[in-house]
Amino acid sequence: MGPITLFDKSFLQSLSVDEALWFDHFFLSNVCPLFYVETLADLDKKTQRRTPDEEVSIISRKFPEMHSSPNMHHATLCIQNLLGNAIPLTGQIVMAGGRPVNAGGQTGVVYDRSPEAEAFARWQKGEFLEVERLFAKIWRGTLKSLKLDELAKTFRTLGIDSQSCKSLHEAKSIAERVVNGTDSPFERMKLAILFFNIPEQLHRPIIQKWSVAGYPSLLYYAPYAAHVLSVDIFFQIALSANLISTDRPSNRIDIAYLYYLPFCMMFVSSDRLHHKCAPLFLRPDQEFVWGLDLKADLQRLNAHYSSLPDSTKEHGIMAFASGPPKEDDYFVTKLWDRHLPRWRGIYNNDELKLPTKNEKLTEHISKFSKAPDLKPEEVDFDLSNPDAVILERRVSKKRGSWWQLPKYLKEDEK
Repeated sequence: MGPITLFDKSFLQSLSVDEALWFDHFFLSNVCPLFYVETLADLDKKTQRRTPDEEVSIISRKFPEMHSSPNMHHATLCIQNLLGNAIPLTGQIVMAGGRPVNAGGQTGVVYDRSPEAEAFARWQKGEFLEVERLFAKIWRGTLKSLKLDELAKTFRTLGIDSQSCKSLHEAKSIAERVVNGTDSPFERMKLAILFFNIPEQLHRPIIQKWSVAGYPSLLYYAPYAAHVLSVDIFFQIALSANLISTDRPSNRIDIAYLYYLPFCMMFVSSDRLHHKCAPLFLRPDQEFVWGLDLKADLQRLNAHYSSLPDSTKEHGIMAFASGPPKEDDYFVTKLWDRHLPRWRGIYNNDELKLPTKNEKLTEHISKFSKAPDLKPEEVDFDLSNPDAVILERRVSKKRGSWWQLPKYLKEDEK
């Protein structure tokens, strides 16, 4: 399944369908909401070579369908964090929509196929809902705006002087001092409420929760909200100091990918803004990967596996590539070594592993999938530690040049 990887649209667009298949196979993708929105926005984007529908369909054909999960929206997570709820910042994908169930005395959480995955499946066939077209038009016409006059006033109150900033590193340091400071606490909370555009009816509950905790700094009270606010303040300072161009409205969208850095092991992008800014916000155990470098290695891997006989390839890619090649001159192999250091003792590509159907396992999974949802008052177990987690996937039997599932697999066996 591979390292948990956040990616942006620029990277996926750069891949061929075959390269995208190997990216999906060797990495567990965090599909952040911005990727979905950016792709959808292309429905209202005029290009010289293709129609908007064709452009979106091409991107959709590369969408990771086997090993990917959508992350919850950062705004929802920030509000929950400010209300006193913990958000994990350890590189895991934060998913929504799980159904708590009980199957034969065992507890479980079932994640049905996400609306995003359903939409991308439709888009591959050129099928778009009218509401999606309308949303695309609104999105392209109105990028998120802030009350800049109110923001400038709050910046001055906190002693922020954007004009004196000389580097992106300095902009990051200033942003951290603002977010982590303990003086003028209400002005700092006001910044968070302003940047996150929090509905007015939630202001009082947030302040009440914060007051009960003793008005600590955002870094200690709501670490994820503090991270997102640091990115926002950093971006505004860098813009004011002309360290980031104000000529590209898309920079506002691109910088927002950094909100989701806590939920991955590595971030891959072919965007120069990400190349400059993302490393400033990564943990020591995380990595920024330049998209063109990974694309080149995926191309190498595609050529490597293409040399296999057709009789081997027809068993499906899991039969001969459960993990990447163990030769450490492959970039993908090096990424696995860095982020999944024990993988070599688990995955063995030395022999062909023919897929077998496990009737008991199939029946076990089916029980959880078909179990009725539990009502809130019926959930008597820790949702973060159930006996089983089931994720529904709809996987293409063949994608590009490759059989993802065995060629001989019947429809009712998928």
